[in-house]
Amino acid sequence: MKMTAFDKAAYLLVVIGGLNWGLIGFFKYNLVDEIFNNSLERVVYSVVGLAAAWMFYQMLMMMNAEKK
Repeated sequence: MKMTAFDKAAYLLVVIGGLNWGLIGFFKYNLVDEIFNNSLERVVYSVVGLAAAWMFYQMLMMMNAEKK
């Protein structure tokens, strides 16, 4: 399966989201909140969540393809 630009963007957003969660967990520092000052924070979290849902779907498709 070839990765499209959309797949690469989703992957990048999931990595950024994971790093932000790591910063929150280890240092109680929310980088997204610092950058966007609550103005676009909810939008950013929503887009990262959609990217994670897309990556989950992709993972399921790859697992299904392996079974065949």
